[in-house]
Order: sequence, then structure tokens, then C-alpha cells
Amino acid sequence: MATPIVLPDLGAGRVTLSVWYADRGDPVLEGERLVEVLAGGATFEVVSPATGRLKEKRVYPNEAIDVGQVLGVVE
Repeated sequence: MATPIVLPDLGAGRVTLSVWYADRGDPVLEGERLVEVLAGGATFEVVSPATGRLKEKRVYPNEAIDVGQVLGVVE
């Protein structure tokens, strides 16, 4: 089953994706850090919503993203 990785509301509005900690096809665990984002000088981590493999990346480093945007998919 495909589970989207969604940018949660960090209270900072628009943020910039900094780093992916996994590559497509990599196994990931629920709660494992997957993405680092920058917001107003602060760094936040987005964790995997499910256990599986990182199937898809929809946003890449240095791209601006909004709350609720899908960053990728775990399957």
C-alpha cells in the first residue's frame, strides 16, 4: 500500500527541502527520519509515516514546499 510523506504544519509557512536521508528503493521504518527541511533558520526533520521502501521522491533539495505538500511515497 502506498503511503504519502506529507509536510506537516511546522508553524513556519513555506520551507525549503534541505536533505533526503534515503534514496529511492531504500527500506525505511515508520518514525525514521527521511527528510530535513529549513524554515526561518531552524532545521526540522520529517519522519516516515510507514514501514516499507521509499518508492518516490516528489521534491528535491533547495525546492520550496508548502504545508500539506506530498514530498514522496513509501510503499
